[in-house]
Amino acid sequence: MQPDRDAVLKALEQVIDPELQRPVTELDMVRGVEIADGIVSLTIVLTIAGCPLRQSFEQQVEQALAGVPGIRGVALSFGVMTPEERQVLTTKLRGGAPANDKTIRLHRDTRVIAVASGKGGVGKSSLSANLAVAFSQRGRRTGILDADIYGHSIPHILGIHQKPVAVDEMIVPPVKDGLKLMSIGFFLDGNEPVMWRGPMLHRALEQFLTDVHWGELDVLVVDMPPGTGDVSISLGQLLPRAEVVIVTTPQKLAQDVASRAASMAQKTNMRLLGVIENMSGDVFGEGGGQELASDLGIPFLGSVPLDPVLREQGDLGAPVVAAEPDAESARAIVAIAEAIDARRDVGGIVKSLPLVS
Repeated sequence: MQPDRDAVLKALEQVIDPELQRPVTELDMVRGVEIADGIVSLTIVLTIAGCPLRQSFEQQVEQALAGVPGIRGVALSFGVMTPEERQVLTTKLRGGAPANDKTIRLHRDTRVIAVASGKGGVGKSSLSANLAVAFSQRGRRTGILDADIYGHSIPHILGIHQKPVAVDEMIVPPVKDGLKLMSIGFFLDGNEPVMWRGPMLHRALEQFLTDVHWGELDVLVVDMPPGTGDVSISLGQLLPRAEVVIVTTPQKLAQDVASRAASMAQKTNMRLLGVIENMSGDVFGEGGGQELASDLGIPFLGSVPLDPVLREQGDLGAPVVAAEPDAESARAIVAIAEAIDARRDVGGIVKSLPLVS
């Protein structure tokens, strides 16, 4: 029986571009579908030459067409979009908005969770990465913005080493296990330091929010830099609708410094969501996070124990929530993600932000 061409095209709607997270048929990436003697021949045109995700397309196409009656095999080839085709694609992904309008391109319903601390060394980035994974595991379409420009470590913690793809003036973030990530670390050579002043930092962050195709996210986790400097102020201006989670370790000094980050969030009209105590246990003590939350008049979201497994998995590029879900620290982080989810409709956002749906 000769396979039906319409059935083939319908089946190809199941093939999702791993980075753009849209069906290849919707993105007009399918070309030259021909059927002869039960063999389906087709071409998928990629945004750039040398796309590292070909294997994903091959597996998805074979799986999608396996259920179509009469198909005995698939002959898949790849091409590259012309500049004109890429322009059409970017216009479609931007919802018809011009490339240079500098509008923050987050969906109007995207919840922005900024993870902040008053000082470095409290495990904020590890918590940011694992919270993002926990949200993704809960079925939330999740992205993470590594805004810790000087201390960019999220790509290593998540084990994402694939570079972003530039399609005309749009940046497509790499995706791993459904989690999208953007970091300044992708644009540096090795362990090169970032030696920028305030205006350059502001422009980089602005570009990550205006030129990156985040798609329809449910949650964007932002790993804030420690302290209350240029980057934190810029993010407060760019994302006034963000909800801020304050991370502290139990000792008194960390509480005092963390309270400054909370004060900055309030002054930039961001909503304080709650406090997380990290590295809780014998070495640093415990209870400081609860005390800080009480002082600030905001909820205490939970404590994460000082757990060697959390550090070991981060070093390996395998976040503990995914790699060791039964670890004490992993269970604590998942519980905190659940607590944050539960507070989704509590309170309000002080300022609105013009967004593109």
